[in-house]
Amino acid sequence: MTPAFSRRQFLRTAAGVAAGASLPFSLGQALAAADKEPLFKISLAEWSLHKALFGKKLDHLDFAKVAKTEFGIDAVEYVNQFFKDKAKDESYLADMKKRALDHGVTNVLIMIDDEGDLGDGNNQARANAVEKHHKWVDAAKYLGCHSIRVNARSNPRLSYDEQMKLAADGLRRLTEFAAKQEINVIVENHGGLSSNGAWLAGVMKEVNLPRCGTLPDFGNFTIDRRTKEEYNKYKGVAELMPYAKGVSAKSYAFDAQGNETTIDFRRMMKIVLDAGYHGYVGVEYEGDAPEPEGIMATKNLLVRIRDELMGA
Repeated sequence: MTPAFSRRQFLRTAAGVAAGASLPFSLGQALAAADKEPLFKISLAEWSLHKALFGKKLDHLDFAKVAKTEFGIDAVEYVNQFFKDKAKDESYLADMKKRALDHGVTNVLIMIDDEGDLGDGNNQARANAVEKHHKWVDAAKYLGCHSIRVNARSNPRLSYDEQMKLAADGLRRLTEFAAKQEINVIVENHGGLSSNGAWLAGVMKEVNLPRCGTLPDFGNFTIDRRTKEEYNKYKGVAELMPYAKGVSAKSYAFDAQGNETTIDFRRMMKIVLDAGYHGYVGVEYEGDAPEPEGIMATKNLLVRIRDELMGA
């Protein structure tokens, strides 16, 4: 249950209802309802604090602590940009792991950027990109993450089908390596054809490996920034959810009632839950308000929607 409606309050209310005798509701049923697993869990994507991190106002090593103590979130999604030279630094990774453990924080995944294009049209460059991702698979395994998030980037001058085959090839090679360590390789809609839900779903079908999946992001559906070509975000998330091993709740702005003004979160979460997904939904704020405010607004909205759906 959430702070706004605690388990104790729930039991007190439920016991009162049961005592009314007019309703067939027992205290045992109340306990069962209170202990029911949440429809989804909430994590915090490190990118939500990218301004503070790039501005040196926050140290990456303190991210897990901040997630728990300032935002009440006990699961985190790291971004490799903030510890890019530390993938093989066992002492540094051990410190990360200990700090998360000390605060009761679960390490969920690492988002990987700038390690080469897994769908590069050049065979050697594609192989090099796969190789560069290996160290992050090892780091994810050490930290206790379940996945690394990668990009399915290819050469935009190639055809739709050619880019699909090349991206699938790179992803297949990387996934075969990661599977040996029981780590998932998941792809985010992140610009170019990866922001075309049908294309990325086609890549997943082409790879056809259980350890390769998607990380649907609510907001990253701009295919071409120059032409402002946009893919329907709701259609895209629906197309990617059958392969999802994570979900990114991207947010930008909120109204006075706490609703996101650019994305219908209730509609998105219905798509997510209708797909049978009950894992982590990552808060990823990317708006103009102070980052702490945006993070809390996103978390509060997710909690409110979850409580509504659970009948709280």
